[in-house]
Amino acid sequence: MHSGNKKWLYLVILSLIWGSSFILIKKSLIGLTPLQLGALRIIISGCFIFIFGFYTIKNITKTQWKWLIISGLLGTFFPVFLFAYAETEIDSAVASILNSLTPLNTILLGFAIFKIASSKRQIMGVIIGFIGTALLIIKGADLNPDQNYLYAGLVVISSVMYGINVNIIKKHLQDVKAITIAVGNFTAIIIPAIIVLLSTDFFEKADFNNEDFAMSMLYIVILSAFGTALAKVLFNKLVQMATPVFASSVTYSMPLVALMWGILDGENFSVLQALATILILLGIYLANKRN
Repeated sequence: MHSGNKKWLYLVILSLIWGSSFILIKKSLIGLTPLQLGALRIIISGCFIFIFGFYTIKNITKTQWKWLIISGLLGTFFPVFLFAYAETEIDSAVASILNSLTPLNTILLGFAIFKIASSKRQIMGVIIGFIGTALLIIKGADLNPDQNYLYAGLVVISSVMYGINVNIIKKHLQDVKAITIAVGNFTAIIIPAIIVLLSTDFFEKADFNNEDFAMSMLYIVILSAFGTALAKVLFNKLVQMATPVFASSVTYSMPLVALMWGILDGENFSVLQALATILILLGIYLANKRN
């Protein structure tokens, strides 16, 4: 398949997988705490990745390890916990829409840290995107007074981390195979995740006869196998075959998938929030549009 077509195929697959991840996180939290969910997601995903790619670890150089560790922490470790805590208070669809700030943060961080030039149009896109974000959060807080929308900030922080990670992969890990990047990432973060899990009461309260716990474990396995392990490899490959901004544009269509799941699950979503979502996507479009 032509590389131009292949990158679009990767983008569609990632949109479907990651767009469904937010509802899986929400369902997993029924029987698990945020710390347990985040730790299990890393551990199970790491096991899947090691099965298929651990042999590639011998190809990693000392110089690459530094960037792989940073990439693992910013691209996976911290965000999985931040999203888990965020969805204890905000709807899964809103979390997905806020995550769509990633391309805008990719541009800002690419300019500020990695010295990648930005145009006036891109800056305008960033401003419009952030206006949409503010409207989405404010209206969400009004629509759901029982939810603490300060937790939306955790998703925004995650999107900043994702933006840094994308630039790191493109600038410092361009010549490393996608599966090798994933193996290096999870080699760096799986032990800390095990420590986090052991610090909780997971093993004392694990009971597969409990329907909530059993279903949460099923959801977390699906989330880990597809939403983290498979998607991580596909995304690393996408970053390498396209630009960082194109790769992070997977967040264009993710909210549409997540919104569908959220509405099916009975989440509230107003007309003003829909307009705010359009503003965010317009901002991303302007930031990505070629001259």
